Amino acid sequence: MKPFYLIFLCLAAAALLVTGCKNRQKAAEEAEAAEAEAAEAAEADSVKTAKVMDKLAQLPEEPVFDLVTSMGTIKIKLYAKTPKHRDNFAKLALSGFYDGLLFHRVINGFMIQGGDPDSKGAPAGQHLGAGGPGYTIPAEFIPEYTHIKGAVAAARRGDAANPLKESSGSQFYIVQDPVACAQLDGQYTVFGETLEGLDVIDRIARVEKDRADRPLVDIVIKKVKLDESCLTKTE
Repeated sequence: MKPFYLIFLCLAAAALLVTGCKNRQKAAEEAEAAEAEAAEAAEADSVKTAKVMDKLAQLPEEPVFDLVTSMGTIKIKLYAKTPKHRDNFAKLALSGFYDGLLFHRVINGFMIQGGDPDSKGAPAGQHLGAGGPGYTIPAEFIPEYTHIKGAVAAARRGDAANPLKESSGSQFYIVQDPVACAQLDGQYTVFGETLEGLDVIDRIARVEKDRADRPLVDIVIKKVKLDESCLTKTE
């Protein structure tokens, strides 16, 4: 019986060896495929970034963007005297960062707020408002830029945690009521204004919402796109 037992052990060992080799080969192939996919994605991102930067360089001093929402379009102009905020918003818009995000906080008689990346696809009831791109922007307070109706301003953390009043890297709000928002002048950076769509702002502000001021029916920013006509205007 011993010869047969030894033969069985040898065959089993050989089978394990073959299986192990196949598993190692499969793992190596999967790792190679993953590496190639990552390299391809990195190259695509690099090309996309280059295109965005090229487009950014072609923008006028006060570019115009259309915020296409599920309740209508809001056309905004970005101010020349707040270049850090202007360039940041333009870069995010051109890269598609805002597409699919929500106006996650709306207060009738005050303002509507969006730009939180965590809001994309967020289930009902999820607390929003803390997300961002991972950086802040130095404040750019310009006395002539006030909280008029339709003003576009940067959201930020409170003074206790943010004494320099640095702006969120992506979150912004649009003024619905200038009287209620006048107290924010010189406290939050205003970097643009609404050219068309004040009625859309009013409609969004009036929707039903939960206790956290999130609309019960999502108000989606479908796309933020450059108004190409601003490229042909002379300064």
